[in-house]
Amino acid sequence: MASSASAIHHEDCILGLRRMDAGVVDLAFADPPFNIGYDYDVYEDRKQAEDYLAWCQEWMSEVVRVLKPDGTFWLAIGDEFAAELKVMMQRDLGLTCRSWVIWYYTFGVNCKYKFSRSHAHLFHMVKDRQQFTFNLDAIRVPSARQLVYADRRANPVGRLPDDTWILRPQDLPSGFQADEDTWYFPRVAGTFKERAGFHGCQMPEQLLGRIIRACSHEGELVLDPFGGSGTTLVVAKKLQRRFLGFELSENYVQQIRKRLDAVRPGDPLDGAPEPLVSAPSTQQGKRLDAGGRRPRKSPAAPSQPELFGK
Repeated sequence: MASSASAIHHEDCILGLRRMDAGVVDLAFADPPFNIGYDYDVYEDRKQAEDYLAWCQEWMSEVVRVLKPDGTFWLAIGDEFAAELKVMMQRDLGLTCRSWVIWYYTFGVNCKYKFSRSHAHLFHMVKDRQQFTFNLDAIRVPSARQLVYADRRANPVGRLPDDTWILRPQDLPSGFQADEDTWYFPRVAGTFKERAGFHGCQMPEQLLGRIIRACSHEGELVLDPFGGSGTTLVVAKKLQRRFLGFELSENYVQQIRKRLDAVRPGDPLDGAPEPLVSAPSTQQGKRLDAGGRRPRKSPAAPSQPELFGK
């Protein structure tokens, strides 16, 4: 299969990947079914665990085969199979894990008998532990030394990631930074402007933008084996990368093509590049009065010029 032209194919990803030449993909991002019974268009998301893991090994083996020797693979996955797939990628497929990122999101699913889930796992894997693309300057953000303390020792180009624990980023702005290995991006809820509307598991453009900027260069090839809502391909096009995707659902393919036709290389990504800045503080948010009624007007939230500047 030629990899020079950007396209989305209506095809099972395993069959499509097998038709590709080896060593042609610079960056692969996969957000596969999590095997949790989600109601997809044409895919049954409920397999026996052994069957699901065998299927994952089959398609991931093909992804590794089509990656260039210095290529990068990102996998988005839920809790249920995160551990098994990480071990599989390292031990069976020979990949090296550079980062285990936690995507922390708002608008998680509310639960009654356990803590509500508001995260997914993002595994950053490379084919060669020494030769790979990671564009630090493309994803840096200002450090606390720059924003808070005006410290002359601060690196003028920003800081690198570190580890963190977080409760609610809106209420603890000084304790969370957007480029750490816990990433805060709101899940694309139904009221969001960027919501495509035809797929229930839409990734935020800014999240894909961070990955594509960090792990590829303009003109390189980005692969998504599970086209889904098409966000990976749309962001790749906006960031002037070539792209290639596969998708089982004919309906999803048609919708993805409409999304792709609606954007041009160089277009800005949807969503806030620094979601923390756009998240309102709840310290002085709306409260019910003594009679259980909502107040007509909420007090203004305190500004934080010492953190975000003006």
